[in-house]
Amino acid sequence: MRLSAILLRIVVFAIAGFGSVVAARSAVATMEDRSVIAVRETLIDQGHDWVSVLGDGLQVILEGEAPSEAARFRAISAAGSMVDASRVIDSMSIVESDKIAPPEFAVEILRNDRGVSLIGLLPAAADRRDLEKEIENIADGLPVTDLMDVADYPMPETWLDAMSYAVRALELLPRSKISVGPNRVAISAIADTEQQKVQWERSLARNTPENVVLDVDISAPRPVISPFTTRFTLDGEGGRFYACAADTEAARDVILAAAAAAGLTEETECTIALGTPSRTWGDAASLAIEAISQMGGGTVTLSDTDVTLVALPGTEQEVFDNAVGELENALPEVFAVSAELPPSPNATTEGPPRFTATRSPEGAVQLRGRVPDDMTNTIAENYAVAKFGKRDLTLGTRVAEGLPAGWSVRVLAGIEALSELSNGSVIVEPDTIQIRGNTGNQTASDDISRLLIEKLGQAASFDIDVTYVKQLDPIAGLPSPEECLEQITEVTQSSKITFDPSSADITAATQPVVDQIADILRRCGDLRIRIAGYTDSQGREVMNQQLSQDRAEAVLSALRARRVPVGSFEALGFGEENPIADNDTDAGREANRRIEFSLIVPEPIPEETTTLEELAAEDPMVPVQEEETPADGDGASDDASDEADPEAATAEDE
Repeated sequence: MRLSAILLRIVVFAIAGFGSVVAARSAVATMEDRSVIAVRETLIDQGHDWVSVLGDGLQVILEGEAPSEAARFRAISAAGSMVDASRVIDSMSIVESDKIAPPEFAVEILRNDRGVSLIGLLPAAADRRDLEKEIENIADGLPVTDLMDVADYPMPETWLDAMSYAVRALELLPRSKISVGPNRVAISAIADTEQQKVQWERSLARNTPENVVLDVDISAPRPVISPFTTRFTLDGEGGRFYACAADTEAARDVILAAAAAAGLTEETECTIALGTPSRTWGDAASLAIEAISQMGGGTVTLSDTDVTLVALPGTEQEVFDNAVGELENALPEVFAVSAELPPSPNATTEGPPRFTATRSPEGAVQLRGRVPDDMTNTIAENYAVAKFGKRDLTLGTRVAEGLPAGWSVRVLAGIEALSELSNGSVIVEPDTIQIRGNTGNQTASDDISRLLIEKLGQAASFDIDVTYVKQLDPIAGLPSPEECLEQITEVTQSSKITFDPSSADITAATQPVVDQIADILRRCGDLRIRIAGYTDSQGREVMNQQLSQDRAEAVLSALRARRVPVGSFEALGFGEENPIADNDTDAGREANRRIEFSLIVPEPIPEETTTLEELAAEDPMVPVQEEETPADGDGASDDASDEADPEAATAEDE
């Protein structure tokens, strides 16, 4: 009985204990589920849907990749607001952030008459001090404002090429804005004349670095023409302009359209310029050309506000009067019309008096024909000497009586017209002046027309047939880099650059040689030139190398002082390397002491299809050799060797 009571108690306690465990586990599970649900809902409401919430008893585990440390902290705070913070277990990670992108390197350079300004971001690896020195040399004493900053990031591969090209361009352009990027150079500049603009554009187009995009915008003011002149002739050969000027593109189009309708037979460029007397210039010129066409031919000249019509000989009076009357009524009020109807020509067996001036391609000038008196003959000779020089002038004129009035003025006008030609002839007759020849000036025909109108009057008759030859153009005919070096070779074949012994001072006797080389380089535009210095083998190698470097830099400085754009030049000293003669003889040592000029040409990367013959034909430099021999016939490197080895010097003297 007693055993049954004890067993019963044990069973009751066991059942109670088991029930307590089950109730406890159930309570914990319920609390865990409610905590997980509450935390998850709170995180979702606050936008942290990237967090995974797990329960482990009373602990709440947060997992997932946080976009940032701040997001991770906010997620922990949100979970801690729902359950005790000690129960929150952080198992979250943070997404690895991308590397900070390097900044975009760019420099903007502004140059004007008040100095140079630089602003932008440079790579830390770039030589900022060297750039500042180059800019200071270009500024030539004017202030340089440096607002650049640096950043320590890898330097783009094309940065140095782009910046070097920008500095060379800055030296060429006194009023400019140059923007430099890793692979792009944008240039805006103002030129004084249209010719200077063309020259700058061609110079900038040379030696453009590979993989660098060039954007050039150079503007030039329009030329000023005074008097503002247009002259059009229509005859049996068709229509042609002897001078054409317009104030706007629209006016130019109107004038050329009227000329084409009248019978213009050749392509004509109408100069857009300043100096027009009226905004209605284009309309006035087109109306005048239509009047000439209505008369069947003749010449019309507009000089400022004066309009002069000269009909063809034999034109009917009625046709002439109708055309002139319509023109007078149609022209704007500021223009005045003067018209002339020449009489029909009378046949004559005696030829008219004539004066002829010719100029050969070599520059020889001949004046032949009649002049009215000795004074006119002397004036014509002196005028020709002033225009062409005395050495190339041959005078074959004679004094004659019975010449037309104004003959002296016509003769002098013909000589001046000839000076506009590179070669050709001028024939002066009582009724007309004929000009034939070649020129390197694209506006020569317009210039000659204005000259003759100014000297002889608007009714003057003349015939101009001038051909523009590109090779004669001082700008379009610029020599190639190879031709420039050939010219330097011709100069240095008879004269040599010499230095004072044991120094880098150019001798006074050599200064004219440097002047000639500077003249050639200024005509050649932007070139990349290497000036290399060499010595003989006497003396220590280190001293010889330094002496050759100093002498090469001395030549570079001398060219810079003569206003040669040397921004793309480099001076290198090679010491006793690359001898061209035997150093065991005096003549050989003298030959080895020299300066060499050569072109710096980037080596192209050969493609797989390039033939061996093509690769062999590519020479990266075209050398021009120049010997530097002191006036006393002894090389400067001999002096260097004296300092390095006194015993050797003594032996040589003995």
